[in-house]
Amino acid sequence: MNEQIKNAEGKMEKCLKSLEHEFSTIRAGRANPAVLDKVLVDYYGTPTPVQQMAAISVVEARNLLIQPWDVSQLKAIEKAIINSDIGITPTNDGKALRLAFPQPTEDRRKELVKQVKKFGEEAKVTLRNVRRDTLEKFKTMKKNGEITEDDMKGLEKDMQKLTDKFCDNVDSAVSDKEKEIMSI
Repeated sequence: MNEQIKNAEGKMEKCLKSLEHEFSTIRAGRANPAVLDKVLVDYYGTPTPVQQMAAISVVEARNLLIQPWDVSQLKAIEKAIINSDIGITPTNDGKALRLAFPQPTEDRRKELVKQVKKFGEEAKVTLRNVRRDTLEKFKTMKKNGEITEDDMKGLEKDMQKLTDKFCDNVDSAVSDKEKEIMSI
């Protein structure tokens, strides 16, 4: 019984981590190396993440510096960034690339907040699905005589408390990201 709840808690933690990762890829005006997570460079015919080809550092609040370990790949990295959906054109100085993050407009910030809220809602749906699946397992156990009616009620309460806790964590993460976006 506790094993089922621990399993559900593990799935909920993964959901929260996934949400935090999604939030890190949202370009909110501050320089954040995570925006390059989904950018793949054609490295001798193999799609390779930028992080595996270059040192990426935040030099100022709104500037990223990308220094490739193999300078001959500078053009390939630049091309991959231009073709990606991050919407920033890199500046090439011959040795490194610089990404200057523009300050988002009010409309863009509101759009980003909507996107953050959408990610939050999707995370809550996932949490509720985990709860539903776990409760189904408990009902099957009760049907098979493995647990009593009282056990079932207690497990349902525990599962609801766990779900509420994680939903609150999602709300908190959404609120924090919303403040970050709007405070720029």
